[in-house]
Amino acid sequence: MNTVVAGITYRALLGRRRIVLLLLLPLALIALAVMLRLFGGNDPHSAQLLMDNFAIAVMLPLLGLIAGTGVIAPEIDDGTIIHLMSKPISRPVITQTKFLVAASLIAVFAAVPTYFSAWLLVGNEDGLAAGYALGALVAGIAYVAVFLLLGTITRHAVTIGIIYALLWETVVGTVVPGAQKFSIQQWGKTIAIQISDNPFLTANVTLGFAIPALIIVTLGAVLWAGQRLRVFALTGDE
Repeated sequence: MNTVVAGITYRALLGRRRIVLLLLLPLALIALAVMLRLFGGNDPHSAQLLMDNFAIAVMLPLLGLIAGTGVIAPEIDDGTIIHLMSKPISRPVITQTKFLVAASLIAVFAAVPTYFSAWLLVGNEDGLAAGYALGALVAGIAYVAVFLLLGTITRHAVTIGIIYALLWETVVGTVVPGAQKFSIQQWGKTIAIQISDNPFLTANVTLGFAIPALIIVTLGAVLWAGQRLRVFALTGDE
């Protein structure tokens, strides 16, 4: 990890309008949890439905998109990435650093609010809060890796990412049995169920598939993004 690249990336993300987008989704989740608690919905089943239908299915992929594309796509679009690549820093280190920055944002803006919202409803009952927080963290890290790669491949990363997040992950990956095996959010839920004993939380993907899939997708996307940046530096094909 390069501290200079990390500092530039943090300032670019947290100093722009993206910080508002990063805050809106977790604040909406917490607001929904508060409303459920006020109106008597503070039971394990209601908590599980909120986590599944909003935290994991909607908030997480969109936060992954904002963070993953936000750490590199704008720099490629406006050409400032050339200045960064002119420094004596290897291209893979640049992408790895940007990935770690995005992953840290997922931990703060996704995993922590997920834990707090579930805890607000059921406390530490059945390990629900901890389970979903861990699931959100590992799935969110995979999301930012995929969207980071997408940001190095196309200038339409945000548009394609929104289609992927809302169509595949939120619709197809939720209701189509065969597609669930290739859904990042389903992998995250599989991790969550290893900690939580909530009877309403079910996994559609086996642990033996989810863990290797998360590792392969995350590492593969980050490494591929590094190679894409190397090609960009040599040919200027973007």
